[in-house]
Amino acid sequence: MANSRVRRPYKGVFPVVPTIFDGDGRLDLEGQKRAVDFMIDAGSHGLCILANFSEQFVLTDAERDLVLDTVLSHVAGRVPVIVTTTHFASHICAERSRRAQEAGAAMVMVMPPYHGATVRVGEAAIYEFYRTVSGTISIPIMIQDAPVAGTPMSAAFLARIARELENICYFKIEVPQTAAKLRELIALGGEAIEGPWDGEEAITLMADLDAGATGAMTGGGYPDGIRQIIDPYVAGRRDEAAAAYEPPVWPCRLQGADEGRGSDQARDRSSSPSAVTSGGSGRVDRNRQPPRSACTAMGQINRRRADTHRRQMKTATTRRLKLNTLGVKHESTQIDSIGHRARFRRTCGTRPRAGETDRRHRHADQILGALDR
Repeated sequence: MANSRVRRPYKGVFPVVPTIFDGDGRLDLEGQKRAVDFMIDAGSHGLCILANFSEQFVLTDAERDLVLDTVLSHVAGRVPVIVTTTHFASHICAERSRRAQEAGAAMVMVMPPYHGATVRVGEAAIYEFYRTVSGTISIPIMIQDAPVAGTPMSAAFLARIARELENICYFKIEVPQTAAKLRELIALGGEAIEGPWDGEEAITLMADLDAGATGAMTGGGYPDGIRQIIDPYVAGRRDEAAAAYEPPVWPCRLQGADEGRGSDQARDRSSSPSAVTSGGSGRVDRNRQPPRSACTAMGQINRRRADTHRRQMKTATTRRLKLNTLGVKHESTQIDSIGHRARFRRTCGTRPRAGETDRRHRHADQILGALDR
């Protein structure tokens, strides 16, 4: 297999490649190749395959090998490819990692050993696990520090592993307070930390870049969008990167009961958001608030995010805890990105059934209010 022409250290946008299936749930290898081509053409600096986002947990060992060989052969060295080789057993993880290296992988990504909701191991066993894997291969190993493992690993422990185990030098951090952990990891690990990466789907990307992140591993659909943030940041144009990171504020017209009753009144509404004409009479009722629109909500969100990084540091885990307190199911957490709040409000505010009061708007406001506290 051809090795990538890109040399270490690896930096930039390395999205996770989805595994492509047909309608019967079998591998669609031609579709897999098209997905890979799209992601490379969209500007990915590299790719990651067989990760959790790739649904690696539904693949047989033979299917894993088939995806591995197909993707690495098709990429043919155009970009570096990271292969996820996570397994609970150290010898199986080591064998998967050796197989990936022989196929041409630039790096492997490995989570600490865990199983189900309760089976975890301590730091001593985690250290031995990674020591076994590291001793089997010569390519870099990325530790995936993710909440799904339920295994807390302190920055001090990760820095120790990086200093003492030769091949472990990349870290994908996707836990609460990612930026703070990245900053501490870099301070403690020094030169042993070759690749401190953002792994929060770019939700906290600006804060993580400020903390020293050099790469981002996101979903597969928008590498060109993430490039618009990372490229100017690396070039020293932080303001441009921040502008690309913020959700857009589209100009829009407020829609009221008197819409269309004259351009002068429309101009009055747009120039004075808190002053809305009442009943088409030309009088201004300053106690009446203009109707909200998605654009208005996005504008308010945009200004709040520009004022502080606090909301950037709120993670999906924190939100789920708050939503659980309110009795909301996890599938409602499509507000994990602050920029999606307006969409969440619209989702909760869909038309009620006959005879049902519109409780959903009030429920959405309650949830959003809790997230702001």
